[in-house]
Amino acid sequence: MKIRLVQNGVFTTVEDVSEALIAPAEGFYWIDADDEDLVVLQPLFGLHDLAVEDCLTEEEQRPKLEVYENQYFLVINSIRFDDEEIFLRALNIFLGRHYLITVTRQKINELRSVKPVLWEQEVNRPDRFLYHLVDIVVDNYFTVGDRIEARIERLEEDILMHTKKSHLNEIIGLRSEILWLKKVLGPQREVIGILNKRDLRLIDDQLQKYFGDIYENAVKIFETFETYRDLMGNLREAYQSSLASRANDIMRVFTALTTIFMPLTFITGIYGMNFDYIPGMHDHYGSVALLVVMALLGVGMFYLFRKKDWL
Repeated sequence: MKIRLVQNGVFTTVEDVSEALIAPAEGFYWIDADDEDLVVLQPLFGLHDLAVEDCLTEEEQRPKLEVYENQYFLVINSIRFDDEEIFLRALNIFLGRHYLITVTRQKINELRSVKPVLWEQEVNRPDRFLYHLVDIVVDNYFTVGDRIEARIERLEEDILMHTKKSHLNEIIGLRSEILWLKKVLGPQREVIGILNKRDLRLIDDQLQKYFGDIYENAVKIFETFETYRDLMGNLREAYQSSLASRANDIMRVFTALTTIFMPLTFITGIYGMNFDYIPGMHDHYGSVALLVVMALLGVGMFYLFRKKDWL
């Protein structure tokens, strides 16, 4: 657990958590904790039992906002994409008048990214801290979206160039990840909409308008992943079309080869019959002439098929 006094974006480390119980003359306290620290924090700050239970029992939570008497409990999901799987990490936030408590089970990059922003903007209130933190979390969805789009384009090129069976597994896996993420983006968009429109006394009225910009970004993200879902459907159709085209090419080659060998088989069948007289049978160079004729016939049919673009 790390306790910091934030004054105009400047951080001062505090050793005793009990100091954060009293509002400072200027600034606010930021307590960065994990779920084990809630045993200490709950009785000191009067954290609601249901909110603490959510922090302790659920890793991937549905985004929500709970309004209590002296504090708000907010859950938003941080996103990470490692080119194979999408990970969501719950970021639990308790917002009070003079403090903000973040509770996470794993490291979240946004908590590190927000520090220089607080210093640059000279943040002096916990609600402004909340605004910048949510803004960074939402912006990271755009970054992940760009990487997913790049992967879709790369997968599409691979399918068009050389289709593999493994491509289908990639398509199904990525599509399921996008569908799962889209289910989370809906509630998260609604939560940000509440921060924008609902009258919340712990958030400054002027600051609430800025949440409107984050809400617009959340809507764009939701629509973007809706587009990705459609693209994955098109990609699966392209995969199936590519397989069908490849099968047609193979069948066309086999059909052409069969057609080429049909007259050769006919000739060898005739000369394999048990008749006393067959033209060229007793000629000294008859077999050579026959082989030359068969070779010319096969080569001629091959070039004919190539000219007709059948091969």
